[in-house]
Amino acid sequence: MKICAIGAGYVGGPTMAKIAEKCPDIEVVVVDINEKRIAEWNTDHLPVFEPGLLEVVKAARGRNLHFSTEIESNLVDADIVFICVNTPTKTYGEGAGKAANVTYVENCSRLIARCAKDGAIIVEKSTVPVRTAETVKKILHHRAASRRFEVLSNPEFLAEGTAMSDLEHPNRVLIGGDTTPAGQAAIQAVVDVYARWIPRQNILTSNVWSSELSKLTANAFLAQRVSSINAISALCEKTGADVSEVSRAIGADERIGSRFLNASVGFGGSCFQKDILNLVYLCEAAGLPEVAEYWHQVVIMNDYQKRRFATHVVRTMFNTVAGKRLAIFGFAFKKDTNDTRESAAIYVCRDLLIERAHLVICDPQVEPETALQDLRACGAFDSGVDESNVTFNPDPYEATSGADAILVLTEWDVFRDLDYERIREQMRLPAFVFDGRNLLSGEQLTQLGYQYSSIGKNGAAAVDSSHAKED
Repeated sequence: MKICAIGAGYVGGPTMAKIAEKCPDIEVVVVDINEKRIAEWNTDHLPVFEPGLLEVVKAARGRNLHFSTEIESNLVDADIVFICVNTPTKTYGEGAGKAANVTYVENCSRLIARCAKDGAIIVEKSTVPVRTAETVKKILHHRAASRRFEVLSNPEFLAEGTAMSDLEHPNRVLIGGDTTPAGQAAIQAVVDVYARWIPRQNILTSNVWSSELSKLTANAFLAQRVSSINAISALCEKTGADVSEVSRAIGADERIGSRFLNASVGFGGSCFQKDILNLVYLCEAAGLPEVAEYWHQVVIMNDYQKRRFATHVVRTMFNTVAGKRLAIFGFAFKKDTNDTRESAAIYVCRDLLIERAHLVICDPQVEPETALQDLRACGAFDSGVDESNVTFNPDPYEATSGADAILVLTEWDVFRDLDYERIREQMRLPAFVFDGRNLLSGEQLTQLGYQYSSIGKNGAAAVDSSHAKED
């Protein structure tokens, strides 16, 4: 058997590496038009950082795992083709700002129709709107009528930072397909691949539409929990309640559970916001405005939380950060990844740059050029701010030298274990710490002489939403 995955990004690379590791008799090829990315997959400096990923890649690469830019030649004899390309939010035309842009999926479908063999199984791994499989089927039917294909949905449920563990021990794998005999046979073929290492009871099957919608719904529910606890964090700051204690109390209820109840500066990543906005657009298109507005509020609350944090920094630092040196601890959207897509840090940094702050960004995995591209894309330099106001230093001690404040925007473990007494001695006084991840000990830092603020804790200044800056 041969598996070919189109797209060597955060989904295609790790997923195919795990399949190759667990199925040494199956040839697995990951193809992409990006020559630089493919070249990196063939070195020890992978384009994706995930704990444990390099070890899995090295174990299978050159044996039955290959990374190539030769897309067409690898599609020709593939038995199963996974579509693992990006589906970003549209920035133009109908549905701009909400609908998913499925151009890459359509392009893949046309390429598959031209190259893939009769009987190949086509698997949507990308997160797509409901009924995208119908589009794929139409393209294949009209452009390759003499060949038959089965189109399945197999959404990924990986969490960046724990992707390899999620692939090794998934709580579920979902495969959706047609209820026809051919559709069921295709489902079984993909089930058999995963069943090499995953218990059969953890492999769920459904119709293709339920599978497509399940991915959007899962991310919407998770993001909803984050926005819910962040909304409560604002109330905690007004009332003197402690959001961590509130989270512990409600999380002890088995009906609620404790996961995704950590208040923070806001959620990020490639999926949550994109998938919720896609869900909003689908609901609007289906004539369900009340449902659309319900889910849209999750994104609105997340944007509010980021603005609220940046506004609090400015007001606490005597209503101005102009010319002040702020050490930014973390730029990735979460720890243990180099992914910055929709990171809360992007928008907090943008708002502070507009206020003419000088930022020193310290992140153990994010490349400086990646962060600069994110800041350019969100308009951080559109109001006359010079890019020289942003510098980078991977050493947190050097990054905080002469700084007026520290902003913890990513919960990297390394930031928890620093010598903050040493750091304060080299900062300008008063020295501020704004803990956007509730990562540090406020009591300890206060004893060291810091002006400490966190999310949803007693003593953290509240910000009236009516004064918060609009995006």
